[in-house]
Order: sequence, then C-alpha cells, then structure tokens
Amino acid sequence: MSIAFFHEAPDPTWPRYSATSFPSYRFHPGQTAHPRRDPNGHSYGLPEPHVQAFSEAEWAQSTLYLLGIDLYNFAYWWESHEVFEALWHAAGTRTPLGLFLQALIQLAAGNLKEGMGGTSAAHRLWGRAVSRLETYPNGYLGVEVPTFCANVRAHIDGTCRLPALIRLAYPAHDGRP
Repeated sequence: MSIAFFHEAPDPTWPRYSATSFPSYRFHPGQTAHPRRDPNGHSYGLPEPHVQAFSEAEWAQSTLYLLGIDLYNFAYWWESHEVFEALWHAAGTRTPLGLFLQALIQLAAGNLKEGMGGTSAAHRLWGRAVSRLETYPNGYLGVEVPTFCANVRAHIDGTCRLPALIRLAYPAHDGRP
C-alpha cells in the first residue's frame, strides 16, 4: 500500500453510509496521539460508545455498524477496528454475526499493519478474513461478499494497489442508495 493510503482515504468519492462525523485524525501507532489514552487523543475522556447488538436483518438500522463501514472505507483503520470489536463482543464472539464482524476486524487490522510496514502480518490477517468471509452468503450484512473477497485477494496478490473497500447493498424496501 502506498503510504498515502495510510494517511488518506483510498477513494475519497466512495459513498458514505452514516452521517456521523469522522475523528479529527487517523490514529497511526507511533505517529499520532493514542485516541483514548493520550490527553491529545481525538477520543480522550469521551465515554465508550453504547453498543447494542443487532440482528442480521437489522444491519441497515445499526448506526454503529454503518459508522464502522465508513471508518474502514475512509482509512480510519484503527477506529473501524475498535467499532467492529465493540459490535463483535455485543453480538457474541462465536455467533455467525460475531464471526463476520471478526473478519472485518482482521481486515482493518491488516490494513493498519500494511500501512506500518508489516506486510507479512497483513497478508496473514487478510487471508484469515477472506477464508471466514467466503463462508457467508452474498448480501450478508449488506456486503457484496464475493466481490469484496475478490477485491481483497486482488490486493493481496498485488493486482490492485488499493485496499479493498466495502460497498453495501441495501434491501429494496429500505429506500437507501
């Protein structure tokens, strides 16, 4: 990954799925203030987000899930990891929903590792995530799973230099893009 993708969105024109504002900066371990532990951190002193479990059918109404997708797509890798991890614990770490969220955690962590120069660690995380995601049907939690997995694989093998981004497909009755 070009170091630029570590500091800016891979595709700034990508659609947003939540109305929540992004943090004032992307956390980069060793380069920026830790968001929660450092008094200069973007989330220092703020309460942890209230996390409610949601059902697989209710994903489009989960503000926190949609924020996690936006954070991921706009290269807030650490921040998206934190959101997905909170949702993972709320869903149950061994449930189908929880295991899907764990794959998203691994993808975000892989992107962060790659940006820090840990290419082999990134490849391991992405590989585990793709193996897990491939067991889910297309449209699970709104994710076009086969396309997304193909994009992750293309990034792993170097045929696509951009990290794979998550495009959501809303149910027809939802009325969203």
